[in-house]
Amino acid sequence: MAASVATLSLGLATAAEARTQIRMVGSTTVYPFSKAVSEQFVRTNPKFQPPVIEGTGTGAGMKLFCAGVGAQFPDIENASRRIKASEIKGCAANGVTQIAEIQVGLDGIAFGTSKKSQAYPLTTRDIYAAIAANPFGAPNKSKTWKDVNAKLPAVPILVYGPSSISGTRDALGELIMTAGCKTNPATAALEKSDGDKFKAICTKVREDGKYVETGDNPNLIVQKLEANPNTIGIFGYSYVEENADRLRAFTVNGVAPSFETVSSFKYAGSRPLFVYVKLQHVRAVPGMREFLAEYSKESTWGKGGYLSRLGLIPAPDAIRVKSAAVAAKLTPLDPATIN
Repeated sequence: MAASVATLSLGLATAAEARTQIRMVGSTTVYPFSKAVSEQFVRTNPKFQPPVIEGTGTGAGMKLFCAGVGAQFPDIENASRRIKASEIKGCAANGVTQIAEIQVGLDGIAFGTSKKSQAYPLTTRDIYAAIAANPFGAPNKSKTWKDVNAKLPAVPILVYGPSSISGTRDALGELIMTAGCKTNPATAALEKSDGDKFKAICTKVREDGKYVETGDNPNLIVQKLEANPNTIGIFGYSYVEENADRLRAFTVNGVAPSFETVSSFKYAGSRPLFVYVKLQHVRAVPGMREFLAEYSKESTWGKGGYLSRLGLIPAPDAIRVKSAAVAAKLTPLDPATIN
């Protein structure tokens, strides 16, 4: 009977057609952490098949995750930003009505350059003025960093960054560009008077070749930086730390990205990382409960856990306790808590 119920919950004809592997999609930032957890999960639970993980980018992954309930749809979404209200509605429209939200740790939006190049101090205003399509409402005509800030070198602006489907791109807009945009009082005032115009001015990236989308492949960005001295790449902090032999990080607002500054949110680009679980799949796909149990152990995501050795910064104690309870009880997310 249980097998039949599980099969029906996935919309399958027979139990034999049910999937035997967990399928995850989403953030390339969260990908290495979920991969490490999946490897430990299989070692601890050899009766289960290794999960299949695809680094699609957060936005593209959300579309796949929210597309429906059934064996052809993913079970878990890795996300480098919180799910949006519009995505919750899209999920519900396709029958995905039970979702658990688990914050797995913290990361930061980091700005790096090749070891062959020099890093100089940047502010959120500098970054915004350099890469926004219409900084403070006027077309971007800046060609060098000196055009942006007289204290910066006359180095041509060329930034390699995430695409529009990436959670890192969303976080770039929310944490860095919007903060820089708000340094202008007139632009900041638009947030209340004309929210759509405010968002367009503050988060739209220029398209004249000064900002180059490189998809969700940080290795490709590093190759671009090494081939083009004095250019800047945008990464998750964990990747910059892991590749410290090839990259040097820029300070932002006088603060360098580090374990301490990201975990304390002193660094401007600090952000939470999540996994979203399709609860309607839990009974049908073998190993989902066990996988979530592995992810939420203190020895996994806690201070000194094996994910911290890969660059994940542990969430505050209270958040880890709350997230572990969600993982254990499979508590669904209340859509009303999403702005």
